[in-house]
Amino acid sequence: MNLRKTAEKYRGTLKFVVLTFAGIVNAFGVSLVLAPVNLFDSGISGTAYLLDVITPDWLMMSLFLIVLNVPFYLLAMKKLGKRFVGISIYAITIYSVSAFLFREVLPIDLSNGSPITGTDLLLSALLGGMISGIGSGLVIRLGGAIDGVEVLSVLFAKKLGMSVGMFIMVYNVILYTVSAVIFSNWLIPLYSIIAYTMGIKAIDFIVEGLDKGKSVIIITHKDTSVQQVLTEELGRGVTVLEAVGGYSHEDKIFIYCVVNKFEVPLVKRLVRENDPKAFVTMTEVSETLGGGDISFRLNKVK
Repeated sequence: MNLRKTAEKYRGTLKFVVLTFAGIVNAFGVSLVLAPVNLFDSGISGTAYLLDVITPDWLMMSLFLIVLNVPFYLLAMKKLGKRFVGISIYAITIYSVSAFLFREVLPIDLSNGSPITGTDLLLSALLGGMISGIGSGLVIRLGGAIDGVEVLSVLFAKKLGMSVGMFIMVYNVILYTVSAVIFSNWLIPLYSIIAYTMGIKAIDFIVEGLDKGKSVIIITHKDTSVQQVLTEELGRGVTVLEAVGGYSHEDKIFIYCVVNKFEVPLVKRLVRENDPKAFVTMTEVSETLGGGDISFRLNKVK
């Protein structure tokens, strides 16, 4: 029992450390790479920077991050859950405080663009988008979200007759268009889109990992050795269902398994060698839970 409590305490501490790190990383990417060359992050983060630019100096980006994000999370608490909201508000607070330190307290010269990428817009967009995406991805991986535009979509998308994805896209299009008008420079939204795209890729990498799996469905004749060979060569169980051809009425088996990308050529070769006429489909899998050898037996379709 003591070991279990110690393990839970360790996991909680580690989560706290990673969330803190994520907020700092996100602030680093936005405050020290994107903002110094007037590029915008997406969503509420980008809106906070825009308001920072057009309002008096005492109204800072770090203040807008809190004012714009937190109320929407509190309003959506019933739909999102207290745990999600708590994780998100903590990460946003760290993001806000870190942004304040980077931009207002620490002796970092931002007068000549980013201290890392200078005035190179493309390099700033790529690096800034990647860094902020890593921070956002870590928060999502731990069960929260560091930007409230998704919360806005939860609250308003359905009322406006829009999907969540469409709401987020429209929001960002409006944000980038307004920024272009204010700065009288249409290169800003174009490079900001590059930063946004890079951020999405980084988030996908952090949340889903590099090695996505492939779910494999194989429909083969019942008397072939495909099932046995796959089990022996892959070193894991497969799920098998008895089936019957809808047109031929021949007895078949339905084989399902999940493999990594390095095993895909092996699966193709084994199926081709044991049943060249087998029907095979493969789709991408982001995450799997559980495992083991499971076999189902179905009644034949008459």
